[in-house]
Amino acid sequence: MPSIELVMVIASFLLLISIVASKISARVGVPALLLFILIGMLTGSDGPGGLWFDNYKLASNISVLALALILFSGGLDSSLNEIRMVFWPGFILSTVGVLATTGTIAIGAHLITGFDLMHSILIGAIISSTDAPAVFGILRSRQIGIPQKLRSLLEFESGSNDPMAICLTLGMVTILSIPAAGIGTMVGMLLMQLSIGAVMGWITGKLFVYVIHRFRLEYEGLYPILTSACAIGTYGLTAVAGGSGYLAVYLMGIIIGNGSFTHKRSILRFHNAISWLMQIILFFTLGLLAFPTEIPAIALPAIGLSLFVMFVARPIVVALCLRPFGEPWRNIAFSGWVGLKGAVAIVLATLPLSSGIAGAHEIFNLVFVVVILSLLFQGSTIPWVAKKLGLALPFKEKKNSPISFETSSEISSDMVELELHDCSSVIGMKLRDLALPEDTLVALIGRAGQYIVPRGDTVLERGDTIFVLAAKGHIESIRDKVSEQTDKTCP
Repeated sequence: MPSIELVMVIASFLLLISIVASKISARVGVPALLLFILIGMLTGSDGPGGLWFDNYKLASNISVLALALILFSGGLDSSLNEIRMVFWPGFILSTVGVLATTGTIAIGAHLITGFDLMHSILIGAIISSTDAPAVFGILRSRQIGIPQKLRSLLEFESGSNDPMAICLTLGMVTILSIPAAGIGTMVGMLLMQLSIGAVMGWITGKLFVYVIHRFRLEYEGLYPILTSACAIGTYGLTAVAGGSGYLAVYLMGIIIGNGSFTHKRSILRFHNAISWLMQIILFFTLGLLAFPTEIPAIALPAIGLSLFVMFVARPIVVALCLRPFGEPWRNIAFSGWVGLKGAVAIVLATLPLSSGIAGAHEIFNLVFVVVILSLLFQGSTIPWVAKKLGLALPFKEKKNSPISFETSSEISSDMVELELHDCSSVIGMKLRDLALPEDTLVALIGRAGQYIVPRGDTVLERGDTIFVLAAKGHIESIRDKVSEQTDKTCP
């Protein structure tokens, strides 16, 4: 048994390697999550590290905690207005799409792998959903942009489709373990999981925003701990009540992230860091579970199933789900390619092992290879596919604001950053001539990488970013004034 000091050294070394791997991934075009898995495999029993790890129950428990915090962070960073624009197509993909994908993959798995129909349906359920950590990590880290509405659709789908996949997997595990259980059991479980998860997420999100306005902590550093405790507690309470904890924490994160309260920015920064830590721990742990020496025996059917999922099952289902909403074919093609498999599939593949289902070990290895190939080929080619489909936009890196302003319910003002586009009608005007509402202050102007303190006779130029402090009720009218076009010929 190694000493705690040695364990600390090894853990810090592995974290440092993972951080370096994330830097390398950005340069070579390989998803960082894939490198985290490979580090786990190299550390495991079949790798140079020689660390024997086959505790599927412990790995599942670690994964539950990590996924809950990752989904909560993803919800915090999601705009409710953007989700409203894509709710129905995203909802159809997350429910009907997952169900249809399960059936389609089951057909392919039965023909390619030779598993019987029931086991093939189980395989289809395990790899039916897109992986939230993989989608969030890749779409938010690549040095390439895609239309915001399309990105919102893909992120909403990946964040909300896990409950359906989990329910289908649990239902199939139950049917295979207890032959007396039927389809009715699975349907009832699904409806209960979705309804309880949605209600719990909405209630806890609203309750948090209400309480945080009236509850003051002595130290700012305690606020992120409070949000983490609420997220973990929400998952646990929802799961105990028979609902989907993942749906609950994701919805809770959306409601909190779109609320207004003290220390919101520091909370968002904290959870962004925690999300990365959880991704490293999650994918490293799942990498430890793999035994590379067993993979060659399942390699050919796994490759065949991967190709079927990437080029047949996912594209067909996405087209059937999105075309009725009038989505352009290039958006549908791109959405079909961003069907990344990841941690959730591997975690679900441990359930048959825990239940002692025949062939569970082969299913786990099969799913593991499918995930690796998905991250390797789909994940690494997303920027290339976006360019080929004409969806690539110039990547706009978020800049750190030179002004930190924390709003709350007691503060009637808010700070907003507004960028002057090429056709803005205020270009060339002096600040004193803008006719802004009373009690409005233009605090700073960003220009050509520099920041200047404005005066009344400061002339606004194309590309300026102005930092405006104004009453919350005036923000939209100021935004409209700055965004107003000079003439109708402007795009």
